[in-house]
Amino acid sequence: MRKPFIAGNWKMNLTHMEAIKFIQDLAYEFKNKNSIDVCICPPFTALRSVKNIIDSDRLSFKIGAQNMHWEESGAYTGEISPLMLVTLGMDYVIIGHSERREYFSETNEIVNKKVISAFTHNLKPIMCVGESLAIRESGKAQEFVLGQITECLKGIDVKNIPDLTVAYEPIWAIGTGKNATSKDANDMCSAIRKKVGQMYTPSTAELVRIQYGGSVKPSNITELMSMPDIDGALVGGASIKVEDFTAVINY
Repeated sequence: MRKPFIAGNWKMNLTHMEAIKFIQDLAYEFKNKNSIDVCICPPFTALRSVKNIIDSDRLSFKIGAQNMHWEESGAYTGEISPLMLVTLGMDYVIIGHSERREYFSETNEIVNKKVISAFTHNLKPIMCVGESLAIRESGKAQEFVLGQITECLKGIDVKNIPDLTVAYEPIWAIGTGKNATSKDANDMCSAIRKKVGQMYTPSTAELVRIQYGGSVKPSNITELMSMPDIDGALVGGASIKVEDFTAVINY
């Protein structure tokens, strides 16, 4: 049985002082009635502050970064290496978010390098895939997303797959208020699981947690989490409001 997994992607929001108050308030409200894993993914500037609160208050939250470079060090101005994240005690790292792909031209090849590097450094990747509205309307959404899975997992050893989280995020539903129907989302997540099973083994694919991301909010989280192949959510806008994220993780 896969343990539900909800991650909050704060994107470029909240200062380190705002982050500290957020985590303290969230911890007070979190009941964990569904026995889930919760991961907080703040901006780089707040990682240390959030990690310190989690550790000092012995909170059950996991912590992750929103991105990383695949190299340990080098002349990559403005980048953060996996070694730096490991030193800070990170559990997870989001890789290949659609905003990274769109605004920073990250390709499947780059995502693949980052996933390999994450596993090499014992970081658990939350690997994002998803299609644009044009691709969805062309009827080729599944073909496109499964192509991303194939390319982004190229060369990944089967031993690492149980620690992989895939986040299916239809690009047209991110930050727009629109979201795929729970059935559409589950159908894609089911297809992703089947593809991972073809690449490795069906039993291995059953261990992979697949999240849905795309305007996840208190009003739709319960229905999404009722779907058999949706194991959690990658939450954007609702993750930076304590009341909303509390409602999501206490679904």
